Amino acid sequence: MWVVVAVIAVVLLYFIAVYNGLIARRNQAREAWSTIDTQLKRRYDLIPNLVESVRGAAKHERETLQSVVDARDAAMASSGNGAARGNAENHLTETLKSIFALAENYPTLRANENFLELQRELADTETKIQAARQFYNNVVMGLNTQIQQFPSNIVARMFNITEEEMFEMDDAEKKAPKVKF
Repeated sequence: MWVVVAVIAVVLLYFIAVYNGLIARRNQAREAWSTIDTQLKRRYDLIPNLVESVRGAAKHERETLQSVVDARDAAMASSGNGAARGNAENHLTETLKSIFALAENYPTLRANENFLELQRELADTETKIQAARQFYNNVVMGLNTQIQQFPSNIVARMFNITEEEMFEMDDAEKKAPKVKF
């Protein structure tokens, strides 16, 4: 009699352990998917914000530099040493001051650095997304393997614990994101 009770207890404990293991793996898969969602949201939020900030900085630099170039051209085009030439030179001086003020506020203000930063951020985000996808797929593989193996497949069927799908990219996702300025 005690042998039967012991066997039933062992079987019951085994089923409990298998069930708890399946639930733990399923929760890991759900958490891993949540991590992918978080990284995708980061990408969705990051790209437009960075693009706009780079666009704004590049536009401001472009406008400042264009005003200096225009002032320089006007100063070079003015002839003689009359009031027109003095006004053109004063205008050039004022526009040069705007560059110095810009440089004081932004010591490393160069559009290419902004673009490089955007590129680094995008690459970092894509790396994090890839790592999250890989982690998710590893967790799902463990869950699916456990669901398919005997005797845990019996427990999985009893409690309707189903396999999760691997995260696979479709052809559109395999292309790098396009950023337009």
